[in-house]
Amino acid sequence: MPHPALEKIHHDITAWYSANARELPWRGSAAGPWAVMVSEFMLQQTPVVRVRPVWEAWMQRWPTPAALAAEPVAEAVRAWGRLGYPRRALRLHAAAVVITNEHGGKVPGTEAELLALPGVGTYTAAAIACFAFKVPTVVVDTNIRRVHARLVSGKALPEQSQNAAELALAARLLPQAGEGNDAGTALANDWNIAVMELGALVCTARSPRCEDCPVVNQCAWIAAGRPEPHYKPKGQPWHGTDRQVRGAMMAVLRHSTAPVQRRDLLGTVDLAAAAAEARPLNPAREADDEHRAWVGLHALDAPAEQRERALASLLADGLAQQSPAGIALPR
Repeated sequence: MPHPALEKIHHDITAWYSANARELPWRGSAAGPWAVMVSEFMLQQTPVVRVRPVWEAWMQRWPTPAALAAEPVAEAVRAWGRLGYPRRALRLHAAAVVITNEHGGKVPGTEAELLALPGVGTYTAAAIACFAFKVPTVVVDTNIRRVHARLVSGKALPEQSQNAAELALAARLLPQAGEGNDAGTALANDWNIAVMELGALVCTARSPRCEDCPVVNQCAWIAAGRPEPHYKPKGQPWHGTDRQVRGAMMAVLRHSTAPVQRRDLLGTVDLAAAAAEARPLNPAREADDEHRAWVGLHALDAPAEQRERALASLLADGLAQQSPAGIALPR
């Protein structure tokens, strides 16, 4: 792509972002590196609309890594709520402990230091470095990969798994020294977030709004006649899966005030009789939520072997712990 054409793309997309970006709390000038880090953990495979209320509650309760590190890990898992993939809560808590003990309570600012933290991979390290510390590095998430695939490669979708060619393309597209303020640093940071936002709002996977795209006239996919994807995307199933059973068990553990018995997690009980005899419904929200969690778990049409497998995986992942008293969230 000729240099002037690339400069125009940089300008058009970053200008679009300036006029159309969502106002998200972790993007505000008051959001520090910890706020950015928490958002990046939560946004992995989870949409903004679900993340925002949990992030806001989390930051109010734990505004610093030290505040989170001082709490039992069970509290992090409980506060994670229904965001899904709760191992992220374990890793974020573990990262907070390392930051508190080894970095003076401050999120480190280099990609190498970030990569050494629990739960931080290549993308997350780059995103935190870029968005929190203004490091002009290559950031590549699913939205960015999709925009690059259409705009430059002429494909409807990126490859199913990120590859070296996509990373090389992202590096070539990143604004270089000589463009923008501070030798390209400001533009490079704006570019990363702008392309990500374009993919999230306009250049979407299923129903792209090409008429609203600022670079529709430069798009290789449009020029090629909008060819169909070269593979059929497969969504992740939920109903009937081990993930659904794990999620239902986690809901019980999050809302239970005491360890629960293995037989209750694995078996079926007369919930109406049990609630009336042992855990009567209480106007208090906690009791209500606990009862609903039990009802949700035992309403699943899951065979015994699947329940056993789901519980075993929670124990193996450290999301649950077994003691003589029963099974509970990790301490």
